[in-house]
Amino acid sequence: MRTDDEPDDAALLREDFAALFDRHAPHIHRYLARRLGDQAADDLVAETFLTAFRRRDSFRADQRDARPWLYGIATLQVAQHRRDEVRRLRLHQAVPAEPDASCHADRVAADVTAAALRGVLTSSLADLADGDRDVLLLIVQEELTYEQVAAALDIPVGTVRSRLHRARNVLRAALGGTNPLNSIEEGVRHG
Repeated sequence: MRTDDEPDDAALLREDFAALFDRHAPHIHRYLARRLGDQAADDLVAETFLTAFRRRDSFRADQRDARPWLYGIATLQVAQHRRDEVRRLRLHQAVPAEPDASCHADRVAADVTAAALRGVLTSSLADLADGDRDVLLLIVQEELTYEQVAAALDIPVGTVRSRLHRARNVLRAALGGTNPLNSIEEGVRHG
């Protein structure tokens, strides 16, 4: 968390771009790595910040936090690799996960359920509309607020809500209309 005596991102964008990079690159890299893998993320972090530097005049000076803006640029970078992303999700569906030798006994049921659902979820994610997938992953993986996602994707908050609602409905339908984690949690409480 930034303190009041630290410069806001708008000032860093104008005066110390390296400090802006240091502040936000880990977040952007994590997002890109989750979407495209580490190797592509390394390249796309550089592209994201190069684009941000080139477009720094388009950043609204009244914004204190550049992270949503940077996520928007990164999401555009992801869009250029969309076909590879869908192919990779389908590959994950076809290739079983490696067993985790360090599993704890109380996580076995959750791990078995997760492994069984992995193919369904990856296929469902691959089938989501691009915008719906972007919103879902920014909220679930990056823990952005609706407002931050709206800023990142340059869409209204209402559109974020509707896209998230659609994505959740698709995933819920793929899971048979239930949350399988609820039954696991019940079993652990009663077990």
